[in-house]
Amino acid sequence: MPEDDIIRLKENFQGEVDGAILYDALADAETDQKLAEVYRRLAAIERAHSEFWAKQLERRGLHPGGAAPGLRTRSLALFARLFGPSLLLPLLAHNEAHDSAKYDNQAEAVAAGLPKDERGHARIVQAVASRAGGLPGSALMQLEGRHGGGGGNALRAAVLGANDGLVSNLSLVMGVAGASADSRTILLTGLAGLVAGACSMAMGEWLSVNSARELAQRQIATESAELSQAPELEKEELVLIYQAKGLEERQAKSLAEKIFTNRGAALDTLVREELGLDPEELGGAPWAAAASSFLLFSIGAIFPVIAFLFTRGTLAVGISIALSGLALIAIGGATSLFTGRNFIFSAGRQLAIGYAAAAITFGVGRLIGVSIS
Repeated sequence: MPEDDIIRLKENFQGEVDGAILYDALADAETDQKLAEVYRRLAAIERAHSEFWAKQLERRGLHPGGAAPGLRTRSLALFARLFGPSLLLPLLAHNEAHDSAKYDNQAEAVAAGLPKDERGHARIVQAVASRAGGLPGSALMQLEGRHGGGGGNALRAAVLGANDGLVSNLSLVMGVAGASADSRTILLTGLAGLVAGACSMAMGEWLSVNSARELAQRQIATESAELSQAPELEKEELVLIYQAKGLEERQAKSLAEKIFTNRGAALDTLVREELGLDPEELGGAPWAAAASSFLLFSIGAIFPVIAFLFTRGTLAVGISIALSGLALIAIGGATSLFTGRNFIFSAGRQLAIGYAAAAITFGVGRLIGVSIS
């Protein structure tokens, strides 16, 4: 048997042993008996997994060794008993999310259905972390994006999109101006930068949203297949999630039973609770996102160019800098609406950053222009 396979099987065995012992420690330290029961059931699943890997080793004539936890696990278990489980939940949620796909390419695990269990663990621990106030980073980002409704999120996207166009095109225009190019060349360069940047942003946004939709659709299809193949396991997982959110076991089971009387409702609930997806949205419309990105970038990018449509020379450069400065102040002030920072601080910081970028490219343009001359 290849050495790599031996190492892999032993690491799988040890990982499940460590997980079971850690969840047992969390259950012992947890004062909320509903959560303690969730931890115990997770520990039982981990122990079943460790037995599975022990048998895989034994079938190959190898002894799995004692089921002793590693030093890191012992330290974390002690930490949980001393300070309570809640402080460990962000770390646990991160680790479970990181390891949720570790069995996807291992044939023995796939045949035994272990990948689904791992993903289920990640979702359950995230639900527990949410209830305890210890949200992992990914969930926190998701909630922050929803906080205040869609309007706040749309404002953030609009401001950042316009800022990208403004700063990038101001830097481009000032770089060409620094090379002592004539006003017509600067105008053409600015317009070309506007169109090229807006198209690039629109294409990137389309790809991003479309890829997110395709991923979500694939996840929903996988969930649908799992619901058809193992409805009882899916129901049990939903019960655990509801328990993790604070429901009594009896209430959680009753609610899950009602939901599972209708397959469509069951799939919709599993998609929302397990995957964190809204089946009706799936990230939005790609073409609408692309058009919005194109427009917002263009709005920002037009400010450095406007002056060169009506005047020339140093006057045009001065007006371009002034108009861009006003736009930078407006954008910086707008960011204060969703960052909570002082308006003057946000506007001043944005102005300084935009002008610094323009000054650098102007200097580079001047050096290149002098060198060419």
